[in-house]
Amino acid sequence: MATYFQTLQTGFLKKIRRKAISFLRQPGFAKRWFPLLWVLLGLSRVAILLFSFRRLAPYLGQPMGIAAYIPLLTPKQEAKAAQIGQAIRLAARYTPWVSNCFPQAVTARLVLGLYGIPYSLYFGVMREPETREYKAHAWVATGRVAITGGYGFNLFTVVGCYSSLPPQGQTRR
Repeated sequence: MATYFQTLQTGFLKKIRRKAISFLRQPGFAKRWFPLLWVLLGLSRVAILLFSFRRLAPYLGQPMGIAAYIPLLTPKQEAKAAQIGQAIRLAARYTPWVSNCFPQAVTARLVLGLYGIPYSLYFGVMREPETREYKAHAWVATGRVAITGGYGFNLFTVVGCYSSLPPQGQTRR
């Protein structure tokens, strides 16, 4: 019995050590933002569970319909956007709750907004060929950077888009 617990403890300690070493190898930006992003992912998850989409939608950005609109960025903004995406994906791997595409997209929208980086948040659906079931996905893209969720355009049909920029010909109020 003692050997079983020793083996279990040794395995657990090895896993913790491996995770710690992996975390320490991450870029400084991701390590600095990790605690805040971890909390934001949790708050995003809670908001998604507590509020209807209708109540959340006004905070996602300007509704663009089904237009696949990707803002252009300066090279500096593009580099910062890539760092933000990497940090969010890192924090999402370490949450004890579900931090799938939707909480990641909401968190990305918040952080990109803090940095003043334009973004587009997309919602898409697809039908699985084998099971004929529908699957939904959310992703955030800006410039040439897929912040969260990858580039869902290949597999998913866009059913909604929210952007930090107003539609062409309109001004922000």
